[in-house]
Amino acid sequence: MLNHLREPMKRKKYTGSALSLSKGVKQPPSVNPNLKKIKRKELSVDEYINGIRKNDRSILSRAITLVESNLPEHTLVSRKIVEACLPYTGKSIRIGITGIPGVGKSTFIETFGTYVTAKRHKLAVLAIDPSSERSKGSILGDKTRMEMLSARPDTFIRPSPSAGTLGGVARKTRESILLCEAAGYDIIFIETVGVGQSEVAVHSMVDFFLLLLLAGAGDELQGIKRGIIEMADLLVITKADGSNVMKANRAATEFNSALHMFPPADSGWNPIVLTCSAQNNQGMDAVWDKILEYAGLTKSNGFFEKNRNEQALHWMKEAISEALTLHFYKNEQISKKLKKLQTEVLRNKISPFIAATRILNFYFRNV
Repeated sequence: MLNHLREPMKRKKYTGSALSLSKGVKQPPSVNPNLKKIKRKELSVDEYINGIRKNDRSILSRAITLVESNLPEHTLVSRKIVEACLPYTGKSIRIGITGIPGVGKSTFIETFGTYVTAKRHKLAVLAIDPSSERSKGSILGDKTRMEMLSARPDTFIRPSPSAGTLGGVARKTRESILLCEAAGYDIIFIETVGVGQSEVAVHSMVDFFLLLLLAGAGDELQGIKRGIIEMADLLVITKADGSNVMKANRAATEFNSALHMFPPADSGWNPIVLTCSAQNNQGMDAVWDKILEYAGLTKSNGFFEKNRNEQALHWMKEAISEALTLHFYKNEQISKKLKKLQTEVLRNKISPFIAATRILNFYFRNV
C-alpha cells in the first residue's frame, strides 16, 4: 500500500529564469483615450497685439510661447508681434534678481512683489525655470512657490524653460520683456536659476541688477564670483531673522568693506549692502527705495538710456551670430565637408585651426 510513497518524486525540469517577473495587472492609461483633444483657435497677429494691449494674460502667455518656440512658422509670427509691440515698450524698470540656490529668491520675489504691487505698480515676473532633462520643458516650480503673488490680478508670472542653456538663461527672455511692457507692466523681474554665466546675459537685458546673498554659507568674500559682485547694483543679505540677524549684519559689513575695493561703476552709482527678511516682510521698503534712487540718478545723468541702447545693439549682434551659426550648420555641403575634416583632425592629419580655416573659406565661397 505504501510502495508509492517510497518511490522518488519526479520533478519537472525548470527551464525558466529565477529572475523572471510575472506580467502583473495591466495598468489603465494615464489619459482618458476617449477624451477628445481640444484645439484652440489660431489667432491672427492683430488679435495677438490687441489682446496684449488689453492685458489679456492668456493671450500674452500664448504670445510668449510663440516667442520661445523654435518652429519656423512660430518664429515668423512672433517676430511680427514683437515688432508691432515695440512702440509700446520701454516704459518699465527691468530688475534682474539672482543668487545661489537656497538663498530664498522665490520667497523674496513674492514678498517684494507684493510690496511693489501695493504701490499700484503692475508687475511681470519672468522666472527662468530649470528644464526637464526628458521633455526640455519648464518644471514650473517657481510659479507654484509664489501662490499669493500669482493670484494677484496686477501680476503676471511666467516660468520659462532654460532649455538646457548654461546657467538657465532662456534665449528669448528679452522679447518676452518687450511683450510684457506692451501689456502695461511697468516693473519687470527677471529671476535666474543660480549664480553663473547666465547672470552676464541677464545683466545685459536689465536696468538694475540685484544680488541676493546668504549669511553663514561659508567664506563670504570667496563664496560668490567677483564678476557677479561687480555687476550688482545692490546686494541684499536674505533671511535676516531670528538667530540669523547677527550673522546677516556681520556679512553685510564684510561685503560693504569689499565693495570699496571695486572700481567705480560707469553709472555713477555706488552699490551698497542691505539686509532683509522676506519671511517677516522686513527690509522691502529699503530695497525699493534704492531701486528708485538708482533709476532717478541714471535717468538724470543719461546712463539709463545709454545702457538700454547698448543692450539693444548687443542683442542685435547676438541675433546675427545665432542666425549665421544656424545657417552654417544647416548647409548640406558644409555638413559633408565638415565630416571629412573632422575625421582628418581626429587622425591627426590636419590641425583644428587649419580645418576651421578651410571650412570657413569653403562656406564664404559658396554661400
